[in-house]
Amino acid sequence: MRLVVRAPATVANLGPGFDCLALALELRNEVILDTDDPPAVEVRGEGEGELPADTTNLVFRSIAYLAREVGKAPPPFRLSCLNRIPLERGLGSSAAAVASGLLAADRLLEARLSPDRLLEVAVDLEGHADNVSACLRGGMAVAYLSADGWRAERIDPGSHLRPVVLVPEAERVATQDARRVLPRSIPLQSVSFNLGRVALAILALTGRPDLIGPALEDRVHQPYRLPLMPSARALFEDLRQAGFPVCVAGSGPSLLAFETDGRRLWDLGPGWRVLRPPVAGEGAAVEELV
Repeated sequence: MRLVVRAPATVANLGPGFDCLALALELRNEVILDTDDPPAVEVRGEGEGELPADTTNLVFRSIAYLAREVGKAPPPFRLSCLNRIPLERGLGSSAAAVASGLLAADRLLEARLSPDRLLEVAVDLEGHADNVSACLRGGMAVAYLSADGWRAERIDPGSHLRPVVLVPEAERVATQDARRVLPRSIPLQSVSFNLGRVALAILALTGRPDLIGPALEDRVHQPYRLPLMPSARALFEDLRQAGFPVCVAGSGPSLLAFETDGRRLWDLGPGWRVLRPPVAGEGAAVEELV
């Protein structure tokens, strides 16, 4: 059997939606699982020479995790990972790896887990429901913890969105460091501010582009994380001053901005990768290759 999984990048939080909102982008990692080839793990593209090419690889571990969950042993296989999502830049590379492994294992083992159950297993592995929700569902996702476990609802973003991802080449932020700097308590006024902005963000991203700027404002995590990323912080402030809607992508240091008709970001020069992927209309998907 030869399977291919394509999983999109994701931008979590979207400003005020800390740990509950995320947007999928059409920048996909590709994983091929082949049971006819000798067992091996190969990593190409982003993370080549850095990510493990053995059984500790996150895609491989996700396959093994689901196999244990369903009580089945997978046959030996070769795993080939072609990564296009930058690492430790706030673009959901680990969510894509987890989603890829789970979807491949679900098809390989004929587990036929429900979308909700796959989401729960993904959260167990990755730890962040927002990223894996958008990766699995596509579009914009709202993740929430219900009495029955983690759930997610997809929202179709407006066709007007023109996302721009700004990736600093020389800065990285580990998720644990971005979590460490957050305060243990948040003032009630800041919570109220963000609740209003979350509602505004959903309105803005689905049909009111004129509201995207204020909708991305946040008082819960961005003020504490931006000092970890000096280059991104400087660009963030420049973009805000120039009137471009912008937020920290996930835990950073990448930024997500939005261009509007007639307004295109200026040339950032060396040190920045500028990507313009459209919103991913579909989430991660697996297919069998003939």
